[in-house]
Amino acid sequence: MEITKRITVFDAADLAAESAFWAGLLGGTVEAEDDWHTVYVDKQPQLGFQLAPDHRRPQWPDGVPQQIHLDLYITDLAGAHAEAMALGAELLQAAEDPDGPEGFQVYADPAGHPFCLCWG
Repeated sequence: MEITKRITVFDAADLAAESAFWAGLLGGTVEAEDDWHTVYVDKQPQLGFQLAPDHRRPQWPDGVPQQIHLDLYITDLAGAHAEAMALGAELLQAAEDPDGPEGFQVYADPAGHPFCLCWG
């Protein structure tokens, strides 16, 4: 599977506060959309922030688990899907339009951690 970009995505109820914190910490800038913010460092996307209105703060190490997932940008959905499934992934949410110019599918790794195969 050829991965062209990796984005670590944080769920957050307050996207502005969360993305501004990480942009400040990393010396980057924020590109904001309604329910998604991206932090760029040196003009490269580094972190994503997804609106999760019911987000509960993790209580590490005991309590509410950490809430984070990977977005893996791929060039060939069919091939990447087959490879992920062969390695033990479970498809959680299929793309609305797998032939569209951009989109994503949500999977779980064998332990249940979510990740997305994205394109576009």
